[in-house]
Amino acid sequence: MLYKSANDWRNAPEKRIMLFGMSGLGKTHISNLLRDGGGWFHYSVDYRIGTRYMGEHIADNFKREAMKVPLLAELLKSDSVYIQSNITFDNLAPLSTYLGKPGDPAKGGLPFAEYMRRQDLHRAAEAAAMLDTAHFIERAQNLYGYDNFVCDTSGSICEIVNPEDKNDPVLSALAENVLMIWIEGSEAHTTELVRRFDRAPKPMCYNADFLADAWASYAQETGQPEDKVDPDAFVRWTYARALAHRQPRYRAMAENWGLTVKADDIARVQSEADMIDLIATTLP
Repeated sequence: MLYKSANDWRNAPEKRIMLFGMSGLGKTHISNLLRDGGGWFHYSVDYRIGTRYMGEHIADNFKREAMKVPLLAELLKSDSVYIQSNITFDNLAPLSTYLGKPGDPAKGGLPFAEYMRRQDLHRAAEAAAMLDTAHFIERAQNLYGYDNFVCDTSGSICEIVNPEDKNDPVLSALAENVLMIWIEGSEAHTTELVRRFDRAPKPMCYNADFLADAWASYAQETGQPEDKVDPDAFVRWTYARALAHRQPRYRAMAENWGLTVKADDIARVQSEADMIDLIATTLP
């Protein structure tokens, strides 16, 4: 690991960490806290995906919908209006909307082939954004004067790496530059995340094989043809299974490449000093 001991970590003039785990357990909260303290650069992987790598796809999707409205179509063709997503660190809705959900087009669903195509684009974008971490560490230091750096990952990072492969290109590159920290949730956290998702299901990025199996299993269980599947019902059905699928992958990332902190401990962090202490108590 980048820091071999608690003393190495505490005495390091440049503290560089990467937070990973299920969405909703505090990755962005801690990243914002460190950034707002004034001494940390916050690299949001989702923001990088949505701007640098998926921005054109997102904007084109908006334009495709706008072209269905005659007035907007004429304005777009004459360059009289400009359409672009307003994605921010705290509002990633344009990216989620582009990913979409498969199923009945009358309910906003996508054909499964198109859904999988967009998933492929996201996975490639996420891998590229993760590999940009070293560039942003250098950029943060040379351009803005930040010595400390926090990488705020997407919940789907475990879908684009093989934590059991010691030569995994993404994890190998990250290990050279950041201390990888898994925020581990409890069963109670998982139950709460499922409850929240059930109330407001949103598109997510998953492993291609997992999705193909989930889609086939859902079709077999419900007997519904592709164009009659309720998109929200499918993503609700998939979500709890996805959390179970991701958990061992997160654990392997932490065991082979980083360390683990509990979500309950993260919830008690109120300052940069608290976070530094929490990491120090986890290191040898």
